[in-house]
Amino acid sequence: MMLGITVQLFNETETGKNSFGEPIVEEQAVDVENVLVSPASVQEILDADNLYGRKAEYTLAIPKGDQHDWQNKHIRFYNKDWQSFGIPTKGIDELVPTAWNMKVMVMHHE
Repeated sequence: MMLGITVQLFNETETGKNSFGEPIVEEQAVDVENVLVSPASVQEILDADNLYGRKAEYTLAIPKGDQHDWQNKHIRFYNKDWQSFGIPTKGIDELVPTAWNMKVMVMHHE
């Protein structure tokens, strides 16, 4: 049986407003277990560059039942910071035979 790793997903929470009325946000890490991490394929790298102008480095497979928002999020794994981009793709749970049903592309976080 395959098992993924635990990654940290950072959610932003608005904690107030500054003197200009702009929101002050704080990141809070949430551990998400059993996430598969694989290097992006050549085709995924080319597609991401053509569609988003960004270089996909890894593709994450998110376990079924996960309710987190993965779009445009700061993520940490392998002791490095990553940024998700694009729209996560999700399959129908009953039609996907594995424990993972959503794919998220990530690039190096700057």
